Amino acid sequence: MVETRLPAELLRDDPRIPKTPDPSAIVIFGASGDLTARKLVPALYELAEGRRLPMEFAIVGVARTPMSYEEFREKLRRSLEEQRPGGVSDDVWDSFSGGIFYLAGDSKKAGTYRELKGFLKNLDNERGTRGNRAFYLASSPTLFSTIVEGLGEAGMNEGEDGGWARLVVEKPFGRDLTSARELNADIRRYFEETQIYRIDHYLGKETVQNILALRFSNSIFEPLWNQHYVDHVQITVAEDLGIGSRGGFYEDAGALRDIIQNHAMQILCLTAMEPPAAFDAESVREEKVKVLKAARRIPADEVEDFAVRGQYTRGWVWGEETPGYREEEDIGPDSTTETYVALKLYIDNWRWAGTPFYVRTGKRLPKRVTEIAIQFKPTPHAPFAGAENLEPNVLVVRVQPEEGVSLKIGAKVPGSGFEIRSVNMDLLYGTAFLEEVPDAYQRLLLDLMLGDPTLFIRSDETEGAWDILGPVMRAWTENGEMPFYPAGSWGPDEAEKLLKREGRRWRRP
Repeated sequence: MVETRLPAELLRDDPRIPKTPDPSAIVIFGASGDLTARKLVPALYELAEGRRLPMEFAIVGVARTPMSYEEFREKLRRSLEEQRPGGVSDDVWDSFSGGIFYLAGDSKKAGTYRELKGFLKNLDNERGTRGNRAFYLASSPTLFSTIVEGLGEAGMNEGEDGGWARLVVEKPFGRDLTSARELNADIRRYFEETQIYRIDHYLGKETVQNILALRFSNSIFEPLWNQHYVDHVQITVAEDLGIGSRGGFYEDAGALRDIIQNHAMQILCLTAMEPPAAFDAESVREEKVKVLKAARRIPADEVEDFAVRGQYTRGWVWGEETPGYREEEDIGPDSTTETYVALKLYIDNWRWAGTPFYVRTGKRLPKRVTEIAIQFKPTPHAPFAGAENLEPNVLVVRVQPEEGVSLKIGAKVPGSGFEIRSVNMDLLYGTAFLEEVPDAYQRLLLDLMLGDPTLFIRSDETEGAWDILGPVMRAWTENGEMPFYPAGSWGPDEAEKLLKREGRRWRRP
């Protein structure tokens, strides 16, 4: 009888079969916080349910809060059940939670790292994790350098017995260019750049990745994707919520640091970048860096012509009256922290010379939406009566919610006349693929364990984004004037004027 099964090594190399990561342990610093319970562990559970995790896998939470294994597991299960309307499978949870452990310790003390190293060594023997470790910094950013030093001095910057060691750094990556460079230097004292995974969960979203698919797999778009045909680009990251219980964090960060420096600048890079030679980490990230290098730096004395900030006041969102920013918990009555930012940026290269990129983000706006809108130039001549009132073509990539792509075109209205009207051609992910869009952290954590850094951020990307925003930050520090906007509006009047003086206007998503 002829053997028809493929050898195991051939199965592993078959691109049609999803790859399973190496046996490993993920160590989460700051494991008692919301990020672990609301994002990281649910994403890992989903991977386990989809059989994407190795059997030899473990999660080790590290935080100062005293907790037993069972208390930690129970806390995570409660959070998971709150987020999954369909419930949690007892069989999957029992198998998954058997690999969840907790170590109470102070990340500022060397003894914590000695204990952790021994604990991981025991896990190699008990769980078969083979010396592979990923260290996830979900703690306060003020502890990043301390944790990295503790890991390095304890010899955990390398895997055990030939295994690998990787470091995941959450945003914000520094507060400005100087602090970002210092943090990069601190980390590279112990970890090589190839070991460092700077995470921005927006890059794990399917629709953000679809920007690349839309551009580089469709010949109809790429020839038009330049200054000859594109009038301008708008990138919107809007939230209808306020700051909630994050007052302490937000007062220290503000919208520029919280959203623009990372999420918005990453979307800008993917929208404006040149085609990479290959879809691999270095090729993609190299093209993103080129965009940041080509971005025009804003002169210090012209910041008000390129940047607008604002802060929300009391207003109405979805029919409910909401407090102003200065009325929120942990916020002072004279706070000058911005909750809204609008920027005009130029990419001075062959493709985009003269084409403005407008970027905005804000809290307490009318709706939650993230989108990229590419507005094309009007046709040079339209022979139809009334065509002068026709809206320009706009290609919109909706990142959230209702993920999809929409193209606005002119079409004839049915009837005996020849009236032209703007209509939308829509692609909705949910109906087109009949598959649930996976959470961004699922993709990124899987790529981490597979050792694929394509969707993670390189050091020169973080520094390049800070360099662009530096003049704006300094100008706003020196000038305490703060425009306001009522909650439920689309931002301050100054943001409308930023486009209006050039004959343009913001889209209403």
